[in-house]
Amino acid sequence: MNQLIFLTIQKTLPNEPGIYKYFDAGKNLLYIGKAKNIRKRVSSYFTKNNQSFKTHELVKQIDKIEFTIVNTEHDALLLENALIKEFRPKYNIELKDDKTYPYIVIKNEPFPRVFLTRRKINDGSNYLGPFTSIKKLRELLSFIKLNIPLRTCSLNLSQKNIDANKFKVCLEFQLGNCKGPCVGKQSLDNYDEGLRQIKHILKGNFTEIITHYKKLQNEHIEKMEYEEAQQLQYKIGNLKDFQSQSVIVNPALGNLDIFGIEFLEDKAFISYLSVRNGTITNSKTITFQEKIEEDKEDLLLQSIAHFQTLFGLDATEVIIPYPLNFSTGNWKITVPKAGEKKKLLDLATSNSRFFKEEEIKKNMLHLEEKHGSKVALIEKVRLALSLKERPLHIECFDNSNFHGEYPVSAMVCFKEGKPSKSEYRRYNVQDVKGINDFATMKEAVYRRYHRLTEEQASLPQLVIIDGGKGQLGAAMEAIEALKLNGKMTLVGLAKKQEELFFYGDKESLKLPVDGEVMKFIRGIRDEVHQYGISFHRKKRSQGTFKNELEKIKGIGKKTAQDLLLQFRSVNAIKKSSKNELAEAIGESKASLIFSYFHS
Repeated sequence: MNQLIFLTIQKTLPNEPGIYKYFDAGKNLLYIGKAKNIRKRVSSYFTKNNQSFKTHELVKQIDKIEFTIVNTEHDALLLENALIKEFRPKYNIELKDDKTYPYIVIKNEPFPRVFLTRRKINDGSNYLGPFTSIKKLRELLSFIKLNIPLRTCSLNLSQKNIDANKFKVCLEFQLGNCKGPCVGKQSLDNYDEGLRQIKHILKGNFTEIITHYKKLQNEHIEKMEYEEAQQLQYKIGNLKDFQSQSVIVNPALGNLDIFGIEFLEDKAFISYLSVRNGTITNSKTITFQEKIEEDKEDLLLQSIAHFQTLFGLDATEVIIPYPLNFSTGNWKITVPKAGEKKKLLDLATSNSRFFKEEEIKKNMLHLEEKHGSKVALIEKVRLALSLKERPLHIECFDNSNFHGEYPVSAMVCFKEGKPSKSEYRRYNVQDVKGINDFATMKEAVYRRYHRLTEEQASLPQLVIIDGGKGQLGAAMEAIEALKLNGKMTLVGLAKKQEELFFYGDKESLKLPVDGEVMKFIRGIRDEVHQYGISFHRKKRSQGTFKNELEKIKGIGKKTAQDLLLQFRSVNAIKKSSKNELAEAIGESKASLIFSYFHS
């Protein structure tokens, strides 16, 4: 979009907070941004003269601009964060944080069980977390089991079953790890008190539990129940010991979230510390990959939004290394110059610096990697697969579709053992109707090698087909149609068994799963898988938002935007109950959406 065209639409842009979306001529979503004032922010892309090359390239591709007005700048930040995670636009920063974090769940049942899980489902249970350290979480659970007796069985402890004497106490009761609610030896109120204590422990609030135990201890002493008082003293000692092993700061500081940041070329390393009740309860470092030149302020805001969505940022104060021109009534922003808050900021920054230095080392090792080691690996591949010549040129194909829609194929190319990204290719399915994985594979392979043949380009020595015998057979049909039999070796990589298949062989080739050759082949397969998924997300960015919400009869664009703003993603909307949806958009529309996703 040139400046003359932009000037004609500039006045139609609102002077309100919100988000804006840039599309190219093919209606591909290029970039999503937030703004305190949409007109001023969008205008800056077309009027600034000192833009980076990447930003200049983005502006050249803009063909259409869409925007959504929201109430506050904070709402714009959250909506921007949700949309970026959902659609992964080409020019937005890429967040490298694909882990599934663990939770502690308090199950929705009589006398609830407490255990670790990585699956958060909408079953009415209470999920505490997520937590970034599985090791720390297991230590917490062991400590809880030692000091707060709770049941671990999966019995249905309804009052009716307990009154009917359906159960007997087990070994856990004999060992003192359970108080026997199954036989009526523990009341629900007493059990719930243990659950309340667990919540305090997970929030680092040991003081309240210790105070509660001391009060009970004094009551036992007054009644001359010295054995019970001694047991409480043992628990108080355990709590103090566990607290002393935690990273303690001044409890008077309150609840803080601290963010340190370091930069390396087009990457930002952001470290997060959560301080609750004087204890560091969570810590995590993530990497942002810039696609166009981003302000340091925007990078820091993106990281705050990410952790706010992930962990539920409920701190009263946010500690950061430089000021933000950002208005929020939710928390106070502080840039400390000295004192305990500055020490915490330095700790977060040192974590970011560690990851930055590790990245520098990794880059140096990559640069210093000897060419001979790759040649040796390729020779091992030749021997393992019994190939006539070294596979210095390897290509790999994969198919993707989304619930039966948007079928696509992807191909990656490796030369001399390294990715040759300029030769990666993506294929929109042209000739195949509906979802037909075999026919889709045949089409992609045919188009690739028909083009190479026409251009008289060199063919790969080895072609890996991500799939079993069916996909491999379809690929061979394309090779035979092109009369390229014997010009290259095709091998199928089965997805589940991690086995290799040659065309026509009845038995698979099973290489050592942890061997160097299989790791190399799996790495190529993972590369094509990720490349295909990114292409898939790009296609979905043109249609999924509309398909998944707006194609529901009775649901319009405004309702879809409101839902995304509140629930952050389409996936979260799918998992929400009808009551949760009704609170956001009313019962009639909630019924439409719930019925659509759960019919």
